Amino acid sequence: MVTRWVSRLFDDRYAWLRLTLLALSGIGYLLLRPHADGPYAPVDWAFAAAALAICPLGVRWPLAAALASALVFGLAGWFGQVEPVVPQVGATWAVLELTLRVPTRQVAVGLAALLAGYVVDSFDGTPVGLPTWLYGVALTVGVPLLIGLNIRAARQLARQADQRVAVEALAARASERAAIARELHDLVAHHVASMVLRVGVARHVLAGSDPRVGEVFDDLHASGSAALADLRRLVAVLRNPATVGDGSGYVPIDPGALPEALAETVDRAVRTGLTVEATIDPEVATLDAVRGLAVLRLTQEGLANVSRHAGPTARARVSVRMRDGAVHWEVSDDGGADAPARPGGDGARRGVRRAATENGEPGHGLTGMRERVELLGGTLVAGPDGAGWRLRTVLPAGATR
Repeated sequence: MVTRWVSRLFDDRYAWLRLTLLALSGIGYLLLRPHADGPYAPVDWAFAAAALAICPLGVRWPLAAALASALVFGLAGWFGQVEPVVPQVGATWAVLELTLRVPTRQVAVGLAALLAGYVVDSFDGTPVGLPTWLYGVALTVGVPLLIGLNIRAARQLARQADQRVAVEALAARASERAAIARELHDLVAHHVASMVLRVGVARHVLAGSDPRVGEVFDDLHASGSAALADLRRLVAVLRNPATVGDGSGYVPIDPGALPEALAETVDRAVRTGLTVEATIDPEVATLDAVRGLAVLRLTQEGLANVSRHAGPTARARVSVRMRDGAVHWEVSDDGGADAPARPGGDGARRGVRRAATENGEPGHGLTGMRERVELLGGTLVAGPDGAGWRLRTVLPAGATR
């Protein structure tokens, strides 16, 4: 606990606290000198006041404060009537601040200025008491340098430790991504590919059957093929995130094709029995990759939720509009008059959907929607809309990560 407190005290953010304490200690010394070696002349009070006034400057300009403190220290030693304790302590601490916070070249300049100030202060006694003078130099100049360098070294070690932790975390994430990619490739992608192959065989074998059966097989084959392609792209991203930056920009479609992809999503929902009224702004084709993918995934999941909770014969409304670069997205439904009955009627149905919104379905669809929206700086709003339900959000302009 004490070590942590000391490390925080010497943090750059608390320079104002250190210098404030230094100024207060100087004031206390002037008012309560335990060993007065003579009364302070006006010139001594002036130099002490100047040293105290320099303290706040060290918060923002440590080099300037160190040079000014060294100058006041030297002048006080040359013209003052008593020992310039306050200017000397101020100059010494200013060099300590310099060592803690600035590059080495500036530290050397501050040390040279402090040494010059000490030479001027002790010039008369130098030839007679050289050992004492050297001891004073070591105490006034060497101590702040050693303390500052020690703290800087400790900070550097802490930064290196943090960097090692970050590198290890990245390595762990890469390993986890590789494991997930293997699972997706070996299990999910394999089974999806097998399903697509079997649907293709069934479509070929039953080519002369009811046309509606052929349409269903065509739709299944197209959906399975698209899912397989998405899985392959996702596996590639997991194995090598550098191919798409940080991985968050993974897009299975070209952003310019977003209007067509949204129309296809709506058409697929219609084929399941939903009645969908869609308003899609053509300007969505100009969206960036991340928000384009988010709009597509939100629409897919929103319509899937309508079918799941309101029933396949519900009426849904999809609205995707662009305003000042922001995307205003909304999916709502009328509650589905023919939805499977639940105890308690429409109120119970809304309660079930509210619980799904808050807690997430087994696939965490709405939870994933909320996380995707928050990642882009928006907020997903979900709640009752008459007898139905409404999902809406605004993805702000330029909100990519």
